[in-house]
Amino acid sequence: MVQDRPVLGILLMLGFCIMAPMGDALAKLLGGHIDVAELVAIRMAVQVVLLLPVVWWLKLSLAPAFGRFRLIAVRAVLHMLGIGMMFLSLRYLPLADAVAIAFVMPFIMLLLGRFVLGEEVGSRRLIACCVGFVGTLLVMQPSFAEVGWPALLPVGVAFDFAFFMLVTRQLAKDVDAVVLQLVSGSVACALLIPLIFVLAPFETPGFAVNIPEQSIWWLVLAMGGMGTVAHLLMTWSLRFAPAATLAPMQYLEIPVAALIGWWIFRDFPNGLALVGIGVTVAAGLYIIYREQRLSRLSPPVSHQDVRVE
Repeated sequence: MVQDRPVLGILLMLGFCIMAPMGDALAKLLGGHIDVAELVAIRMAVQVVLLLPVVWWLKLSLAPAFGRFRLIAVRAVLHMLGIGMMFLSLRYLPLADAVAIAFVMPFIMLLLGRFVLGEEVGSRRLIACCVGFVGTLLVMQPSFAEVGWPALLPVGVAFDFAFFMLVTRQLAKDVDAVVLQLVSGSVACALLIPLIFVLAPFETPGFAVNIPEQSIWWLVLAMGGMGTVAHLLMTWSLRFAPAATLAPMQYLEIPVAALIGWWIFRDFPNGLALVGIGVTVAAGLYIIYREQRLSRLSPPVSHQDVRVE
């Protein structure tokens, strides 16, 4: 049993909130050089290469993962779709807007828990969900007016990762998080790489094969590395601090994304989007507050994943 060390957990989660949008920013930079499917394949391949030595060093068993292989395959497909939609959205939207719109996911998770899993969700949290959706619409409206349907892609990301998290929660009971990421990444590569080579000759949109120029290979590897390391930081943070302590911190990812977007792309949310971001964050923090308050009346639960990329 790992002893709680909240300060270390918070520092690790802070690292995640910095690394995750940095990886997204690199994906946005690479969007003009590498097609979406190939970019996702590289992201997953780098994940596998980085995690193999980690699994070996920690002497983790792969057996539990192979016992849940079908569910892991479903998770891998959801993971690829989610990352692919996010990378595609970054071709059209400012980084902060895409990240903020995708933060509708906690509200979707709450609604899925209520209507799919039959979990008890009070009226206050349902109202907060509606408010959060309104905030998301405020963020999305200027982008939708400018670029059209691609502004809906982060909403697709949110729905995709809501189901992704439901599957992950089922697997997390039996499979170590690092092993899960390694096997899931391997399955994703095994499915996506052959698909790219089958569809590329037919000029299928999104599946073109482009050998990255030597000058941008470091960006390609950094993008995959940052996405993988961000997930590990988040996973390890949850070993040292409860999810209830760390969940509010994840909203730091939105202002960090805004700063990175301004620094690299000179993009910054406009007034209406900033109001929407504020409404979304406030609704999300209220839901977290209600969850924490209700959890004090319930038996302790194990630490959970927050976001996976």
